[in-house]
Amino acid sequence: MLSGKRILLGITGSISAYKSLQILRDLCAEGAEVDVVLTESAQRFVPALTLQVFSGRPVHTDLFENRNEMAHLTLAQSADLVLIAPVTAHFISKMAMGLSDDLLSSLLLSTSAPVMIAPAMDIGMWTHPSVEHNVSLLKKRGVHVIGPEIGLLASGKVGMGRFADERKIVSHVSSYFSEDQPSLEGEVVLVTAGPTEEPIDPVRFISNRSSGKMGYALAEVAKKWGAQVILVSGPTALPFPDDVACFSVRTAHEMKTEVDRHIPSASIVVMAAAVSDYRPRVRSEKKIKKSGSNYQMALEETEDILAGRPEGTGRQVVVGFAAETDQLLENAQKKLQDKRLDLIVANDIMQEGAGFDVETNIVQIIDAKGKITPYPKMTKHRIAGYILKEALAIKSSLS
Repeated sequence: MLSGKRILLGITGSISAYKSLQILRDLCAEGAEVDVVLTESAQRFVPALTLQVFSGRPVHTDLFENRNEMAHLTLAQSADLVLIAPVTAHFISKMAMGLSDDLLSSLLLSTSAPVMIAPAMDIGMWTHPSVEHNVSLLKKRGVHVIGPEIGLLASGKVGMGRFADERKIVSHVSSYFSEDQPSLEGEVVLVTAGPTEEPIDPVRFISNRSSGKMGYALAEVAKKWGAQVILVSGPTALPFPDDVACFSVRTAHEMKTEVDRHIPSASIVVMAAAVSDYRPRVRSEKKIKKSGSNYQMALEETEDILAGRPEGTGRQVVVGFAAETDQLLENAQKKLQDKRLDLIVANDIMQEGAGFDVETNIVQIIDAKGKITPYPKMTKHRIAGYILKEALAIKSSLS
């Protein structure tokens, strides 16, 4: 929760500015006191009066709005955190250059509070060398960058540059102030994520609906808590997390090979990938054509990465996942035992707000002693924190 925290929410002139209304409501709902600063161009997209109603506080737009008070200093000094969401390519450039020609850019030069930005722009702008350089520079200065994501853009294109989900942004802010945030310093965390693809022919494959979001959230939280993180990922539309050793694979066989290579050095292993259970017994080297009759394909089981894993350090905690449509606890507990796991994260993918390609999940965590801990619907980043805390508690008991 953010009770008592002063958050300064800066909004710049992006078409995604309307989404800042939900961010503001969620921050206030978690107990934060939010001061909003609008740039001149942002006022074209979102009305100051609406933001004022949502926040219950005056909205600031002008560096010289009160000649008896230096707003860029008072706001900068009172903030516990500055969040700029959305932030445009233009404003990123101003931040990188240290320009201060309006209220928001001026207070950034005056604050000692941590700064988070959530970019939103078209793919051409996000991938432009000057923007890449500016973002890299800001990261080196300690600015936290949330997103962007791959998705439908205002231009009609699909690509990187889409504003991060509002709940994900608020989750980043909340986790920054988490009082019970543990340290993973000295731990090597191996995470698997995403689906696998098992080729049928050169243009078709067997796969599943996994987006990889849960695994990537685990990697990001583990890195934030100080761990050395190794991410083995099947095909996803997600950008690799910063400062994480990432390895791309396609098939179950490739994922097993990569996991087997890294697992001996890992102290915590979290297998969040949705690995295909079956693959075609024979792969056609040419595209299979319609023949006017039914086509039958023989399948064989893929490698069992969890059950067939090599031994680790001896003080290794292994976490698995069970995404089920029925008999959730029974199936999860059987998998926990059969695959020699310390923890299993069970979720019923038929529930609204759980499962694939959404920002939230609803899980129950089961340990090897049979303890079951249910969690309500929350963001995958928050769930990642709970999973890693449980794993770390077991790891500490082994020391």
